[in-house]
Amino acid sequence: MNNINKYDIINRLYVNRWSSVANGLVGLQHYEHSEKEIFKMNELIKEIEAAEMKKEVKDFKVGDTVKVSARVKEGQRERIQLFEGTVIKRQGGGARETFTVRKLSSGIGVERTWPVHSPNVADIEVVRHGKARRAKLNFLRERTGKAAKLKEIVSKAD
Repeated sequence: MNNINKYDIINRLYVNRWSSVANGLVGLQHYEHSEKEIFKMNELIKEIEAAEMKKEVKDFKVGDTVKVSARVKEGQRERIQLFEGTVIKRQGGGARETFTVRKLSSGIGVERTWPVHSPNVADIEVVRHGKARRAKLNFLRERTGKAAKLKEIVSKAD
């Protein structure tokens, strides 16, 4: 097992594989993994994900109003585009963690979802902290104007 490339092991994660018609078998074939193989695969996946994660991530929660600086590539040029809105959900964990920001643009709701650890997200700046009592603020989708605003959490500076 030591001479196998780590990407070969990850490719073996796909449990169901199509068997070839040349072998006379049609349909899905099940591949059995030993516990040792599964443990090694999990460790390799954790190692690869840890390498892809950012060192520092801004602390923001659902309900906060944030400015996301997203890198946009247009041909040979690359520029930073700001997207300011309310974080309506944050889901997943590790390198796969994503967050969704919603804003109203000319009376139309616009939502964008980014991976937290994406290289396309240059910066996340918290403009204000909002009071949210739920993990996902899907109810904001039906609201417009003042009804779509959340109460602000005012921190006491000592």
